[in-house]
Amino acid sequence: MKKVLVTYYSRSGNTEKMARMIADGLATKDVAVDLKKVEEVDIDTLTSYDGFIIGSPNYFGTMAWPVKKFVDESVKYFKKLDGKAAAAFTSEGMIGGGGDTVVLDILKAFLIHGCVVQGLTSAGHYGPVAVGAPDGRIADEVGVLVDKFAALVNRI
Repeated sequence: MKKVLVTYYSRSGNTEKMARMIADGLATKDVAVDLKKVEEVDIDTLTSYDGFIIGSPNYFGTMAWPVKKFVDESVKYFKKLDGKAAAAFTSEGMIGGGGDTVVLDILKAFLIHGCVVQGLTSAGHYGPVAVGAPDGRIADEVGVLVDKFAALVNRI
C-alpha cells in the first residue's frame, strides 16, 4: 500500500478542513495516509512516503511561513524525493487573492525535488483553492484531486 503525507498549516481552520477532506478521500482509495500539521512533520521521515500533499493558507500570494520552513528544511533530502508524487492546495479570503500562486510556489519546490505533479483539467488547474470555508465546489475539486493523486501515486 502506498503511503502519503498530507500536511498543512492552518490559522482559521479552513486549510485544515481541506486537509481532512483530502486525507479522508485518500483513505477510501486504499492509500495509507498520515495527516499532520506541518509543524509536526519530522523532516527525516520524508523519504518514507510515496507522495506529499501540502496545504497552506494564502499569505500575500504565497505560502505561510511554517510551510516555507518545511520546504526549506526538505532541501536536506534534495535528489532523494525524485519520482515521488506531489500536490498542493490553499485557502484564501477572497476571489483573486493569489491562491494559484500559493499552489504553484509549493509545487515548484517539489518539482525541483524531482517529484511528479499532475495537472487537473476538471478542477482548479494547479490544485484546489478555497475562498473562505471549503464549500461544495471545493468538495468536488478535492474529489478530483484525490482520484487523480491516488491513481498517480499507485502508478509510481
